[in-house]
Amino acid sequence: MNAAFAARLVNGPFGDPGLYIHLRWEGRALLFDLGYNDALPAADMFRVSHVFVSHCHMDHFIGFDHLLRLFLARDEKLFLFGPPGIVDCVEGKLRGYTWNLVDNYRFAIEVSEIAPDSIRRVLFPARTGFTPEHLSAVPFTGIVLEELAFRVRVAHLDHRIHSLGFALEEKTHLNVDTVVLSQLGILPGPWLSDVKSALRRGEADDFPIRACWRDRQRGEVTQQFRLGDLRNHLVKETRGHKIAYVVDTIFTPENAARIAALAQDADLFFCESPFLNEDEDQATKRYHLTARQAGILGRMAHVRKLVVFHFSPRYAGQAERIYREAQDAFRGREDTSSTVRSA
Repeated sequence: MNAAFAARLVNGPFGDPGLYIHLRWEGRALLFDLGYNDALPAADMFRVSHVFVSHCHMDHFIGFDHLLRLFLARDEKLFLFGPPGIVDCVEGKLRGYTWNLVDNYRFAIEVSEIAPDSIRRVLFPARTGFTPEHLSAVPFTGIVLEELAFRVRVAHLDHRIHSLGFALEEKTHLNVDTVVLSQLGILPGPWLSDVKSALRRGEADDFPIRACWRDRQRGEVTQQFRLGDLRNHLVKETRGHKIAYVVDTIFTPENAARIAALAQDADLFFCESPFLNEDEDQATKRYHLTARQAGILGRMAHVRKLVVFHFSPRYAGQAERIYREAQDAFRGREDTSSTVRSA
């Protein structure tokens, strides 16, 4: 099965947090956290349609300026989601610059501030010098983005402030049977995305699909199909792909339960691991996790693969120790009973 999401960390394990997820069949991307991101190619950054910020500590938000500079002259809206206080943080960033020459710019940022019970929404249009326009608030139900193919869930975690954890869930995976495609003498192309979109919308069997592709012998080829025929013979429906992302939080019973629920059965679980277990007291003081705790959380959530990152620079040259400690706990190769502290 070809995964719908291609995920990679923006920086190495000791660098600022950031997760770039390419939505492979849609030609766009989602970005989780805005740490230092100058190393991310501009072509990749321009694919980003939605940004999700866990919290506004500098190492999670300093990349906002780079993103803004790249997007400023683009004729589109960028959607940004973050914790309580994110609207003020974005407005503060924007107020740090002079905007007297942008009245014909069409770029805008829509910021959604996610509180435990509601989502406050504010639009910042470039054409008015990013003067905030307050939009209607909506209830918070645990889901902050719902599209035909996927959704994004959020959990409020404790970092002495709200730090948001995220889970990206493909609703169902529609996999094209390439053997059948070949037997029909049809070549793949962007038209397959139209098929999947029509299926997710629940279109009727007689819904027309226009398939176009380029053949070496025949050149441009166009063929018409009924959606029902493709549904029955070409497309197989399987379990959707899921990615969870958790950073900057303390290991308490409440947090552990929220994280386990958020990341449950994830294919990939990206989890911060700034400290080794030998420095658990320091981790607790800083409201962070240890590698061992990240491994325990991965086991609790029954994830398929754990990826730890956001290592403290105190462990420079010791990355393998962190990876090993996390994987030992995750795989159950040691006693995973750990003191879960109350905040």
